[in-house]
This record gives sequence, C-alpha cells and structure tokens, in this order.
Amino acid sequence: MPDAPSARWSELDRPPLDAPALQAALVRDSRLWRSVEVAAEVGSTNADLAAHAADDAPEGTVLVAEHQVSGRGRLDRTWTSPPRAGLTVSVLLRPDVPAARRGWLPLLTGVALGEAVGEVSGVRSSLKWPNDLLAADGAKLAGVLAEVSGSAVVVGTGLNVNTHRDELPPTATSLALVTGAPVDRGPLLLAFLRAFERRYLAWTAALGDPVATGLARDYLAWCSTVGAEVTVAMPDGSELAGTATGVDWDGRLVLETGAGPVELASGDVQHVRTRPRGA
Repeated sequence: MPDAPSARWSELDRPPLDAPALQAALVRDSRLWRSVEVAAEVGSTNADLAAHAADDAPEGTVLVAEHQVSGRGRLDRTWTSPPRAGLTVSVLLRPDVPAARRGWLPLLTGVALGEAVGEVSGVRSSLKWPNDLLAADGAKLAGVLAEVSGSAVVVGTGLNVNTHRDELPPTATSLALVTGAPVDRGPLLLAFLRAFERRYLAWTAALGDPVATGLARDYLAWCSTVGAEVTVAMPDGSELAGTATGVDWDGRLVLETGAGPVELASGDVQHVRTRPRGA
C-alpha cells in the first residue's frame, strides 16, 4: 500500500543502522567509548541518557535513536526526526575539567561533526555559534545540545542526513539534499564519534585548555559567526548588536558593541542572527 503510514520509512535510502557492527567497530579499540545502543524509538536521547547517568552509567555510553519523537533543542525548543532519516545521537561524558571550560563541549562537538560530514559526504559546512552546523548556503544541517546531569554532561547531536525537503523547516537542509544522493549513516556516525574521541581526550588531558589543544584555533577556522556583524536576541526581549570578534576561554562569544565588549554564554542568549555589514 503506497500510502500506508509505514511505507515511506521502508525506502531503500533509509536502511536501519547495524547496532552490533557499530559496537564492534567503535568500542574495540576505543579509549573513550564503552557501549553503543541503537533504539528504535525514544522521546529524547538526551533525556534517556541523563537517566542512565543518574544510574551511574559510565563515561563513553552512546545512545542512538532511529526515531526521536520529542527531542529538545537549546532553550527547550522542540526537535523531531523522521524514522531513519538522520543521525540522532547522545553521548555521556564525565569530563574532569574546570566547570567553566565545559562551555567548549558543544563547540568541540560541532568541529568533530563538521569534520565527519566533510570526510564521509564531501559536504562543506560551517559552525554558527553556539550549536548549529550550516551548509554552504547557510541552511541548518545539525544542532548540538549539551546538558549537565549531576556530575555528568550529556551531549546530543541531531543531523539531517537523508531527510526530505517536505520534512524540514524552510531554514534547514539535509546531506542528501546537498549532495543529491542518499548518505550512509553508519560510516558517518563512526567518523563523528572517532573525531569526537580524538578531540575530547586531548581536551580533557589538557584540563579543558582550548588553546593548547588547538581546539580554539580549529573552531575559529570553522566558525562563520566570528568576524560577522550580528544581532543577539536576549531572554528578556532586548537585543545586542555588534561584531562577533572571538570566543573566549570558556566558549563564550565575544561581542564588540558600541558600549564595549560583552561576553555571552550560550545559555544567556535566545538567538544569534548575522547582519549584512553596515545594516
């Protein structure tokens, strides 16, 4: 039945992830990853993994959802993913770094994700501070959400891989739409988690120092926000306008305004919008 609810999810461009193969390929030689679970459907991978963290699940626990029905983005915005269309993955971390340095975790995640996307699909992307991966035309490919859960941090990533145009908001796109062909999610997930591991282990070994590890340099190379004129919407409804001049040691955006520099943490802002120069 072509119009049956399950029909569109049985398409050849959306095969299921092979959980045993992912577990074997990732965990065997890893210094970070301990387990990979692929769930058929969850409400929120971040919420489920936070519950595991409360039950003393180890660092390096990975949860992937084939279908996320009530995911959350930054500032409790809702985020859903059609079955088997994207990569919806959360990782449980217990970083032994100063609390202020944890602001770099979503930025580190974004760099690792951009590297993996380029390696596997060839798609060029950039990072919008604090948590978006953008295609070359500025459309959103992915978002990152880091949440503290007791002594742990859960970092969730949602990447549009084989999502169709009619399943996306007007400001978003997917790897399949950019490349014109389906993208295999298995190699993409492995490339992302391996890139994340390399950067995370170096970052924690340096006690969260983003400069000594090269993370700050690499993030700035990926970031399309720094150097741009932006308008920042604040939670109280006010706005700040200025030039984004950098990211500080705690992962905060440095905004040069008419009244002087301002440092903004991701939790302090509602939205960052790039403005044409001179606007």
